[in-house]
Amino acid sequence: MHVMSAEYAGLIIWDVDGTLIPADLRWLRRAVARTYAIAEDAVVFPTARVHGYTDESIVVDTALASGISPEIAENGVLGFHQELAHVMVEGEEELARDQPAYQGAAATIEALNARGFVQTVLTGNLRSAAEVKLRVTGLNPHLDLEIGAFGSDARDRFDLPDVIAKRFPAKYGNEFNPARTVVIGDAPNDIACARHAGFHVIVVTHRATRDELAQHAPDAILDALQPESVVATAQALVTGTAGQRYH
Repeated sequence: MHVMSAEYAGLIIWDVDGTLIPADLRWLRRAVARTYAIAEDAVVFPTARVHGYTDESIVVDTALASGISPEIAENGVLGFHQELAHVMVEGEEELARDQPAYQGAAATIEALNARGFVQTVLTGNLRSAAEVKLRVTGLNPHLDLEIGAFGSDARDRFDLPDVIAKRFPAKYGNEFNPARTVVIGDAPNDIACARHAGFHVIVVTHRATRDELAQHAPDAILDALQPESVVATAQALVTGTAGQRYH
């Protein structure tokens, strides 16, 4: 067990796709095609339930949208875990070339670490996929994935905050404190998930507009991962000195 130092500033929980690295559905498309033995161009993603959902829920909904029967769709989930792991490992060079981290992502993680924040991820990605993405993009050194929550831990994203709430004290020996916890995401579902858990939430306008995100009332909306502004906003939230910043 790690004993938390007095410098512990708070816990930052990062979303991955759309927040730290651009979202790219090619990996899911390949894994779904292999899982259900259909052509990649026959894979149909459901329009409303891709971003902000877990890979397991996406793969079942995608199989159904692609014409697979409900029973076969559900029975393919375990095989999908294996296929996605293979797809990610095979695609490492392609990932490095086509899906680099957003500008400022690495520097922001570094700056938060320097200010004493513990950092992890809450992502709909299966753990195997998230680990490859974060390693290949060079974002993993200051992210404690042991306490993270992944799409392989629960199918419903709203169940994932509880995973972190259990793993954090088991590792650090500190009581988990939602008021000192900040989610950084990019989508309305990130905001909803954070609110469900009682966490603060910052969103970045990588994929949605400021106006679209403001409708869901996050604590702050940022236009980029700029280290100083992310650190200042996170510190204000965990110390209770922040008003709503998005107006």
